[in-house]
Amino acid sequence: MVESEKKLFVLDTNVLLHEPLAIYSFQEHDVVVPMTVLEELDQIKDRNKDVARDARIAVRTLEQCVGSASPDELLAGVPLEAAGIDIPSGKLLIFPDHQATFAPSQSLPLSCNDNTIINSALYLQQQHPTRPVILVTKDINMRIKAKGAGLRWVEDYRSDQLVDDIRYLAKGFAEFEGDFWQNVGEVKSNQQGRFTEHLIKNEVFAEQQFYLNQYLLDDGEQFCGQVKQLDERYVTIRDLGRDRLMHYHAWGITPRNIYQGMALHALLDPKIDVVILTGPAGSGKTLLALAAALEQVIETRRYSRVIVTRNTPEIAESIGFLPGTEEEKMMPWLAAITDTLEVLHKQDESPSGSLQYIMEKANIQFKSVNFMRGRSIQNSFVLLDECQNLTPSQLKTIITRMGEGTKLVLSGNLAQIDSSYLTAVTSGLTYAVERFKSFNGSANVFLDGVERSRLAAFAEENL
Repeated sequence: MVESEKKLFVLDTNVLLHEPLAIYSFQEHDVVVPMTVLEELDQIKDRNKDVARDARIAVRTLEQCVGSASPDELLAGVPLEAAGIDIPSGKLLIFPDHQATFAPSQSLPLSCNDNTIINSALYLQQQHPTRPVILVTKDINMRIKAKGAGLRWVEDYRSDQLVDDIRYLAKGFAEFEGDFWQNVGEVKSNQQGRFTEHLIKNEVFAEQQFYLNQYLLDDGEQFCGQVKQLDERYVTIRDLGRDRLMHYHAWGITPRNIYQGMALHALLDPKIDVVILTGPAGSGKTLLALAAALEQVIETRRYSRVIVTRNTPEIAESIGFLPGTEEEKMMPWLAAITDTLEVLHKQDESPSGSLQYIMEKANIQFKSVNFMRGRSIQNSFVLLDECQNLTPSQLKTIITRMGEGTKLVLSGNLAQIDSSYLTAVTSGLTYAVERFKSFNGSANVFLDGVERSRLAAFAEENL
């Protein structure tokens, strides 16, 4: 590719915090990292926060790429060669924005780092009139400012974004109008244990794209099935039956709607290794997961313990200042879990005594997500709550800790993201939903409907 056809991507700090290896995502094009970005990374890497780890990884990645290059070579650009990745690569340039002279009429006031980075992009746009100079940032306001300042190309970082609109995120089920069987002609059925499985030609569902373990519903409120196998000619659907799903139970809990029925079915299925539960607050995500955990640890003894963890923006900053063990330090952030346990035992004669007994009997452990790295978790039921606040790379780090005989439940509400660096479409939870669709050991259910109370249901719909 000739030089004039190569693009110049100017990276903002939040891109490297979101994806520390982002410099390798631009193929044959060149990547520019302004000096101001390096200064911001330097300030962040020593903070006592979760984001500091990503800053340190980004700095190490840049250092490995720079190597022993001279100052002149850094200005001209050093080759971007990711270890073990055979892709066309461009160059990495470190731009000394502190030395550049910005004309007042063609730049923003140097009142903040964002303006300095935008000015760097504007300067490069003037210096390279034949090349597209593109500012890449996840900051919406910064993108607007850059456009207003005269930068021709501004983009969000989307290399790990699998959906453009959260409305198109897989819900884990497909709904058919009318009776499911009214449009199905030839079908081959056979018995698989206590379930009936139907072999149906793909052409019957020409407009529908299926994936493994996807649930199927119809308006007739009778049929409920699950996709168990796909090939070029046929789709194999296991007939679950709505009535059967609505009578599933775990630790005294039965579904209040068909969506909870599908979720409970997935949570109790020993062949499903990871269950992803999304939905609004009060839809039953945590309640169903904990009920299934207690049922399978205490009653059926399928797992030896329950591990509960979650991500919180403040946790790395504050946990060390709280007294007690790791579990005791985690309690303020896992109050939702203890509240749910109390709900499960509110009918007992001594709820507090039952709660303590069950926590010991089920070997329930509360762990900080910060200390999950490096572990290998075997034969456990793991609940990762509120994981909408995790990035895809953070979520990958945790999922790869799961060993043999472990079931992982990811739950979260994409409408309640607290992280400054994430949106619903870039959240690790969204990433997991899309990536695990083709894995036969996973199931995903969007819990439609608020069952906590009529007040919570009204608030969710109207506020």
